[in-house]
Amino acid sequence: KRVQAFENLLKSYLKVKHVIAVNSGTSAIHAALLSLGIKPGDEVLLPSFTFVATANSVVATGAKPVFVDINKNDYTIDVSDVVKKINKNTKAILPVHLYGHPSDMDEINSIAKDNSLKVVEDSCQSLGSLYDQKQTGIMGNLGCFSFYASKVLTTGEGGAIVTSDDDLYEKLLMIRNHGMVNGYDTEIFGLNLRLPEVNAAIGIAQMRKLDKMLEMRKTNAKLLFDGLKKFEQKGLLTLPYEPENKKFN
Repeated sequence: KRVQAFENLLKSYLKVKHVIAVNSGTSAIHAALLSLGIKPGDEVLLPSFTFVATANSVVATGAKPVFVDINKNDYTIDVSDVVKKINKNTKAILPVHLYGHPSDMDEINSIAKDNSLKVVEDSCQSLGSLYDQKQTGIMGNLGCFSFYASKVLTTGEGGAIVTSDDDLYEKLLMIRNHGMVNGYDTEIFGLNLRLPEVNAAIGIAQMRKLDKMLEMRKTNAKLLFDGLKKFEQKGLLTLPYEPENKKFN
């Protein structure tokens, strides 16, 4: 019941139809790709600058991770390079909202639609970030979050997949539980990706503090930005900037 309560809190916060809690952000991305039928011989486009789990999740399905360049202004995937990397084997785009910086989702979704590709958002670091007033994770076919100790919200270890697709939701419920439907009736390939009740209880307590934690992060970020601006003015570094249509966490 605690897992379901945690999922419901996330659903309400993100304004998304379905949430499937799992035991890590890596499991979330892996399960999301499995639900889309990503398999050996397929290629998945992802940014070259990200944590290794993004690529590992693709490799775990047997597919090939194809690295795409990033934007210097916010470290997210460069949509112009995405177009160059698409070929007949490409099946999905895996944008990463790195450090809470939302990727250019309108352009990514448009490219995906034009090329019949799926979009899985790696939102592991971006809970609370906004793109055109929408939460990250809810704009692609699937979105994946991490609740590791270093993330915006923690359950100790944990993650979640979000989607508004009923069929993908039903499939993901099976994938996180050995592909089982009723009892030991196994229908599809799955793994033990379940989030324990204890971890969900921590997540429930964290959700109650989420708005306060996000404000603290923004305060800390502003202090760091203000302190680093003089070095940017001297040409020694380039700071990421927040466009009007994006709100970083």
